[in-house]
Amino acid sequence: MPLYKTLSPNSQTTVKIWKITESYTDLISPIALKTESMERVSKMKSELHQRGFLSVRHLLAEFGYSDSDLFYDENGKPHLKDGKHISISHSFTFSAVVVSDNVVGIDVEKQREKIGVIAHKFMDYEFQYLKKTDTDYINRLTVIWCIKESLYKLFATPGLSFLQHTLVIPFTMAEGSTIAWIDYLDKKYRYQTTFLEFEGFTCAFALPA
Repeated sequence: MPLYKTLSPNSQTTVKIWKITESYTDLISPIALKTESMERVSKMKSELHQRGFLSVRHLLAEFGYSDSDLFYDENGKPHLKDGKHISISHSFTFSAVVVSDNVVGIDVEKQREKIGVIAHKFMDYEFQYLKKTDTDYINRLTVIWCIKESLYKLFATPGLSFLQHTLVIPFTMAEGSTIAWIDYLDKKYRYQTTFLEFEGFTCAFALPA
């Protein structure tokens, strides 16, 4: 299908989300891939990952970019040749791209009960306000994961730990936003985060506050 959703949190930032319903053939036929991208997609063992990769290239086109406008640094962080900031995510049948004048991170995840099993690996402070008995526990847990993944992507610094260096301020699902912090090497960084849910998925993105 075409573009699923577009958000503009501010005048310098745009988020676009794609619902992946097309086949691999339908996704790859209209786009031009540089050689390294073609090699990368051809080596992917899962067609789901291939389709996710290709849907991101369709989202790039929605922004007016081509595959050749995108490159990655030594930490695996994506960049655009025109200097704008970009972050990319895909999970199962959805992909998301955010482009901004500011440093930015985005994550999309399928909501699954099993995230509760690893909660202790990425949360500490958040257990003060999030309890397993909460009716929306999995929803909010997934939001926290997506926010922390977004922070990790925008900070792109080896050694950053979800558990030790990031925290998410208390929020309700109805608010759709909260503040998050990175506390790393005696410096604190504050971010405005936004989140939304659709069709059993959660998406969150972070920008400097």
